[in-house]
Amino acid sequence: MRLTRQIAVLALTALLILGMAGPAGAATLTQDSLTPTTASPGSPVTATLTVHASSCVRVAQLGVAVRDAAGNNFDYPGSVTNVTICPGGYKLVTGSRTFSAGTYSEFGYFQDFAGVYHNFPALTLIVSPGSGTRGDPSAGKTLVFDEDFNSPMMFGPRWIGDRTSAYEFGNTNPNDDKLDLLSTSAVGVANGSVTFTATPSSTTLPNGKQAWTTGLLTTEGSQEGFQVRTGDYIESRVLLPTGIGAWPALWSWKTGDTEIDKFEFHPDNPNLLELSNRINLASSYYTNSSAVCTNCWVKIGVVYGAGSVDWYVNDVKVFSDGKGVGSSFSSYLILNLSIVSGVYHPAPQNSNPITFSADYVRVFR
Repeated sequence: MRLTRQIAVLALTALLILGMAGPAGAATLTQDSLTPTTASPGSPVTATLTVHASSCVRVAQLGVAVRDAAGNNFDYPGSVTNVTICPGGYKLVTGSRTFSAGTYSEFGYFQDFAGVYHNFPALTLIVSPGSGTRGDPSAGKTLVFDEDFNSPMMFGPRWIGDRTSAYEFGNTNPNDDKLDLLSTSAVGVANGSVTFTATPSSTTLPNGKQAWTTGLLTTEGSQEGFQVRTGDYIESRVLLPTGIGAWPALWSWKTGDTEIDKFEFHPDNPNLLELSNRINLASSYYTNSSAVCTNCWVKIGVVYGAGSVDWYVNDVKVFSDGKGVGSSFSSYLILNLSIVSGVYHPAPQNSNPITFSADYVRVFR
């Protein structure tokens, strides 16, 4: 969560003079989604691109391109030509192709009738053994940490809620794009879930911005002092927030070199989870409109492997970083709702409370 390098917007907004389905004029084309972002080596896979236009417009060609690190072309077959795109949207499903193991850049594109190509924003396509496969990473492991939030929150024994060493000033961290002012009053338990509620505060941060009182749970400093370690599998089920400015996450932290972001989420990118290994620098922007959305429950799991950190979404492996955490990794857990200040993502647009909930946090060893 520190030194974040968030992407601000996934949609391309371009003003274009094109051959129109109706009278000639200007139209704005926007990419709504592009999948997949993971694949298995040698297994056929198709791409699905959805776009819409501010007014009906005709383009010469629409397709999905793929490039490797050296810039070599691995485009999906099955692009369409002379296609009309309207405000109601257009969905392209390409032909299938296979990829070798590796990391690729994947992006939708269109060609106008002047012969000029225009690229939509690129996503990372990870092709690794096991990607896209369903499995149970907890198999053969023992449940060693089970927080089901079925009892009233008691700070001290298991969780600390008003400070963390991950924040520069303990309870605030304004230099990391956060308006957070941590308070245990912003954390509530009811009906088997924990809910973090962020509200505007009367406190002014050192950078002159208004703070938001919000919630955080960490095992650091608690009586149990629980830490995840190499080989552990951590799993949680969370309700992704709708309020612009929300920045929920489940992550690990101890000394600044033990951070694994199990997930980060921003409602302005409503179908995207940010998955990051900040120990050995690897990340993926996992995009899936059928699994990830605001006001949706999603199950997310991570295996802290020595040689690879593996991420699961709704029991499907979506990213293996091939980097891992090493053999001596250990770190505290943090589950929280931050509020962004507007550097990388839009800040809250009004003073309405913003909430984020979690059903459970479990660790298997």
